[in-house]
Amino acid sequence: MVDNIIEVKNLCTEFNTENGIVKAVDNVSFDIKRGEIVGIVGESGSGKSVTSLSIMRLIPNPPGRISGGQILYHHEKNGVIDLAKIEEKEMRSIRGNEISMIFQEPMTSLNPVFTCGNQVMEAIMLHQKVGRKEAEEKTLVLFEKVKLPNPSRILNAYPHQLSGGQKQRVMIAMAMSCNPRVLIADEPTTALDVTVQKTILELISNLSKENGMSTIFITHDLGVIGEIADRVIVMYKGKIVEQGNVVDIFENPKHPYTKGLLACRPPLANRLRKLPVISDFMKEEADGSLVELASNMKALVDEMVVSPQQTIDRFENLQSGKKILEVKEMKTWFPSKTNIFGKPLEYVKAVDEISFDVYEGETLGLVGESGCGKTTLGRSILRLVEPYGGKALFEGRDILTMGQKELIQLREHMQIIFQDPYSSLNPRLTIGNAILEPMQVHKKYGNDKERKAKVIELLEKVNMKPEHFNRYPHEFSGGQRQRICIARALALNPRFIICDESVSALDVSVQAQVLNLLINLREEFKFTYIFISHDLSVVKFMSDRMVVMNKGKIEEMGLSDEIYNNPQKEYTKKLISAIPKGSLEEIKNRVGALV
Repeated sequence: MVDNIIEVKNLCTEFNTENGIVKAVDNVSFDIKRGEIVGIVGESGSGKSVTSLSIMRLIPNPPGRISGGQILYHHEKNGVIDLAKIEEKEMRSIRGNEISMIFQEPMTSLNPVFTCGNQVMEAIMLHQKVGRKEAEEKTLVLFEKVKLPNPSRILNAYPHQLSGGQKQRVMIAMAMSCNPRVLIADEPTTALDVTVQKTILELISNLSKENGMSTIFITHDLGVIGEIADRVIVMYKGKIVEQGNVVDIFENPKHPYTKGLLACRPPLANRLRKLPVISDFMKEEADGSLVELASNMKALVDEMVVSPQQTIDRFENLQSGKKILEVKEMKTWFPSKTNIFGKPLEYVKAVDEISFDVYEGETLGLVGESGCGKTTLGRSILRLVEPYGGKALFEGRDILTMGQKELIQLREHMQIIFQDPYSSLNPRLTIGNAILEPMQVHKKYGNDKERKAKVIELLEKVNMKPEHFNRYPHEFSGGQRQRICIARALALNPRFIICDESVSALDVSVQAQVLNLLINLREEFKFTYIFISHDLSVVKFMSDRMVVMNKGKIEEMGLSDEIYNNPQKEYTKKLISAIPKGSLEEIKNRVGALV
């Protein structure tokens, strides 16, 4: 019996665009063995998702099409089938039944007008030809299997009533509903809390073992790949540049692109001055050929290490300066239950009597799971959410007692970079005008000509080009849009910036560039940051001190390195243990345990 379940041979998938034909997948070949987990890794635009959509025959035609190659599937009854060539009717009997897929964004993959239970039951009734009652029983069993709390409640709940992690588990339950032989998981943990991510990785791994299922796991994060995969395929611009077993790839990466992906994750063992980026390892020539710049990954990273004493000296120096922000017993409560007259009877205490100070030039990290109150705290400080009580003193003036006029003047000095750059930019405004607008509101510079010159200077500061001024947000990638939002936040020369999950959904390589940019700007303009994230490794890299939040309260607070190396509270220990380390030792232990 052949050990492979899928063999992809010389696959080409192309798209017709305004600029001509783009080869999104260019002559790609690999195989998937029965029961193994293969990780496909690469940045946005590398072709990894298009490869998986080609296997599922979900490429929209037009503008896309599979233009060459074979996708050989070893069917249990019908022998070897080329999925690239079969009729759509035959493909429908395989898709969702034998080859299933978990899509990247569960909110857009679930139908908002049907209950979660209905959507999973529909798949079961369609493929397994069973009645509604039996489908409901099977759905409840699946919800228990994917560790959803209170499965009977989730059965009747709509997608908007669930958290991101719960929606992703519903998607996994739906994908697993027909016991597929192959599961394709496309970025199933991007932008999820590390604790939820760990649960989902364990879930997929366990379900693969239990059912003898093969899994294609797509991600941009090699740390996640180290937690789950048996083999790794590295893609760059539609081509496979390297593939091998997970230990070999982590121990001895051959291609400069793989070295760059491994190096640009924020390390946990030590603190770096800046993060390595892909361009430190390779550059692309005009003819498309790649030139390796740094062959020794460890030597390059070692050059950037900051000693523990330097970290302590920096914070002591900050402490000797002035406090720019003092938060005292801040409370932000939301009514959860009211009487018939609308008077609140019960509250959700999103921020519950929190106090801390921030020194001028410091980066203070706020970390915790979704729902811990960190984003509400950031918005309460800026009065984007009205607090229930407490004080927030900015340079001695209480923000919470300011009138509207004073608050508008304060906006010049305090800015925020939001989590989703796309929804925080007006799609009808060119990015140049989006950056120029706050300068007009606050009457900065003499006229629009001077303002435009300042916008171009800011675009160059965040590694964008002057010709981007007249383009619209949809014409840019996620990383570029985030840089545009940073440029807009800088337009008024603020002294204090809140970064709210500003890198959570970015590729690790783009994330490294944005984090480096924020650090360079802090050193150049003496900014003070509050850096909010659910990713403790990013907060540790960025922050001088760290505040760990849980259920609206502070669990612990202190120097970032000290909290990571010696956490005092169980909650912090749980957060740290959930971070995908991707260390060679842990990968060898995991692979050894499997063998």
